[in-house]
Amino acid sequence: MAGTEHIELIELGVGDAPAGLLLSTEAHWNQNEADWRFFLSRGIVFGVRDGKQLVATAALLPYSAGNAWISMVLVTASWRRRGVATRLVDACLNAATKLGLTTWLDATPDGANVYGPLGFTPTLQLRRLRLEAPKGVSAAQSLSTCSVADFIARDVNAMGFERGPLLTEFGGRAGSLMVSSGNAVALVRDGRTARHIGPVFAEAHDSALTLVDTIVRSEQGPWLLDAVHSQEDFLRGLTDTGWTIERPFQRMRFGRATMLAGELPFAVAGPEFG
Repeated sequence: MAGTEHIELIELGVGDAPAGLLLSTEAHWNQNEADWRFFLSRGIVFGVRDGKQLVATAALLPYSAGNAWISMVLVTASWRRRGVATRLVDACLNAATKLGLTTWLDATPDGANVYGPLGFTPTLQLRRLRLEAPKGVSAAQSLSTCSVADFIARDVNAMGFERGPLLTEFGGRAGSLMVSSGNAVALVRDGRTARHIGPVFAEAHDSALTLVDTIVRSEQGPWLLDAVHSQEDFLRGLTDTGWTIERPFQRMRFGRATMLAGELPFAVAGPEFG
């Protein structure tokens, strides 16, 4: 493998959102331009250019209580297997160290093989699921609106730290919904190719399933959802109603644990956001 010392890493700005979107589209990811603008305005995003073309990225998104998420690790096809992704992740880790942050990421199986030797520790597992159309017939259920403040409180209980700016941004977007049914709440938002459901919080798996079923029967698909693998009854209920598992993700942590979660979510905001 050729060395990467000569490759210049640059810090990107909000104006690079369209170029970032081209990279995530090439990878068939679901991020839209609004997602990129959030990373570029709220986080630290490193990139590599080949002339004027953006060919690789990695983002560090700081949250509260000394935590941050690493994501958007993307390399265009012609630049892969040169060690560029490792250089970019190292830059994120160096920035996090300077800021005193514990970093998290949700890795694909190939990514986990890269991040493990860098010092990342596995935590929970996720499963990305997709639904084109719900299977069977279900009785109509009503949905209520959940306030952003109430949703943030549930998220803090699940994550152990606050992500208010992220959830406020999501909740304020056109097409976004924060909905509840009984004790279950969920965020629904637009992606590039599919609507995304998550986070999903509930006291029991049947409440979470009822809420998800009501959401998908209220609109046209397709849908994406990132379920927590250990929520087995929830995951089984999804696959029984037509959801298909696309890929696994492994959540990993670099640094000491800084959070004490009080509630295990049924689904998360997405591997790019945690």
